[in-house]
Amino acid sequence: MIHTHYRWVIVAAGGLLGCVAIGAMFSLPVFLLPISKETGWSVTGISTAMTIGFLALAFASMFWGSLSDRWGPRPVVLAGSALLVVSLLLASTITSLVGFQFVFGLMVGVAVAAVFAPMMACVTGWFDTHRSLAVSLVSAGMGMAPMTMSPFAAWLVTMHDWRTSMQVIALVAAVLMIPAALLVKSPPALQEGGDGAAAADEPQEAMSTRDVLRSPQFVILCLTNFFCCATHSGPIFHTVSYAITCGIPMIAAVTIYSIEGLAGMGGRVVFGILGDRFGAKHILVLGLFAQAFGALAYIFTGGLASFYLVAGIFGFIYAGVMPLYAVIARENFPLRMMGTVIGGTAMAGSLGMALGPVAGGLIYDTFASYTWLYVGSWGIGLGAFLIAMTFRPVPKGREALATA
Repeated sequence: MIHTHYRWVIVAAGGLLGCVAIGAMFSLPVFLLPISKETGWSVTGISTAMTIGFLALAFASMFWGSLSDRWGPRPVVLAGSALLVVSLLLASTITSLVGFQFVFGLMVGVAVAAVFAPMMACVTGWFDTHRSLAVSLVSAGMGMAPMTMSPFAAWLVTMHDWRTSMQVIALVAAVLMIPAALLVKSPPALQEGGDGAAAADEPQEAMSTRDVLRSPQFVILCLTNFFCCATHSGPIFHTVSYAITCGIPMIAAVTIYSIEGLAGMGGRVVFGILGDRFGAKHILVLGLFAQAFGALAYIFTGGLASFYLVAGIFGFIYAGVMPLYAVIARENFPLRMMGTVIGGTAMAGSLGMALGPVAGGLIYDTFASYTWLYVGSWGIGLGAFLIAMTFRPVPKGREALATA
């Protein structure tokens, strides 16, 4: 019975850890102009730290995920939390742009990666029922960052300089994340197994790590996640700028992003419930198809009301589909390798996220219009849908090796 109740503690801890970690990383856009004004560094140079952070998050995801498979999620998440605190404190004292790019970009990105894949893997192992909902709630906690940590950072920087503000965020991360990390426990099946051996009815229990990474199911999940994230990353990053080019004032345009974020919170919960009822793969496929046309719908917007409508629908969909990858991974691969598998899919997704901002900028610079960004996102989104359609579950039991 304690497992039944404690699994929701794991969900709450995962949501809190993700919210603070993602929020700390995304405080950089809030601090962007104050940093530039105080240091004289270029906006492009400071922004490069965010690009480095995305790449670091991508490539560190599988590393941390593999460590969580070996050591358990608690020490990994605890190490990531401590690294995040140290990185923020160091970044607040840096006096060179290159140093700032290294510390805030590389170190913070690596630290944030220690939270996502290990916690997602941990949560999937705690739940046999309501798994999609549980993973979606953890993702929703992470999605709270723009509505909690970002306004907090904005308030801090109006009261203090950016260095002091970043130090306060480091303190908040220490106070909230380290105790939350101590609440994290390995799933009961791995606790009882001791060496992480799977039970007899564990999905694909005979597969080795090499078998998993070479399986078509893992490759399809990674490719789908890459194209899925590439679909929505451009619209996420450029829609505010697009709205401004349509004549919408800056202050009003920024609220479009807020609408998108709020809708995404509901999307995570609704898609989680639907995934539990109808199957995560079916809901993911339908969601990817809808996401493609949600991106395309932006080219038909003009006024603020139409932007709100499309942003709400698009945010609801793209945020809703993202947690389903972890659920599908748990349904098809052994629990003892969840950190590695989810870390791999997260790496692919982060690389897709890094593509959109650059591609959108190049498209606008070339055509002086964002139209082809949304048309391109539509095409990429249909690609994600078609790739997901080819996914077939890994056979259960020891016959998995013969058919994978």
